[in-house]
Amino acid sequence: MPAGTLYRGREGMWSWVAHRVTGVLIFFFLFVHVLDTALVRVSPEAYDDVVATYKTPLVALLEYGLVAAILFHALNGLRVIAVDFWSKGTRYQKQMLWTVMGIWIVLMAGALYPVLGHAVREVFGS
Repeated sequence: MPAGTLYRGREGMWSWVAHRVTGVLIFFFLFVHVLDTALVRVSPEAYDDVVATYKTPLVALLEYGLVAAILFHALNGLRVIAVDFWSKGTRYQKQMLWTVMGIWIVLMAGALYPVLGHAVREVFGS
């Protein structure tokens, strides 16, 4: 293969991939959420059992992952809108991506205690 012909991917490609992956993950969460909510009509006892499993530390980690996916997907979606509809968007797309990542990291740090606080107390005690 001649040198320089293999596309190695840059920030734009990785944000494109992450946007699709987070979108699919959010879709599957919504699908499962609709199914478990529908359980209340079929069997309230089964619904209570499922909800009880949601209070485990493992599910708290999954919730934190869900928050991460939703925040990235939303912030990157705003960046994509800016790239598409702002005349200088393509020129500044890389800077906008790094701004999105900075905001995402700050928001994820802020979500640590509210989302994972209960799980940490359950695992390590009050």
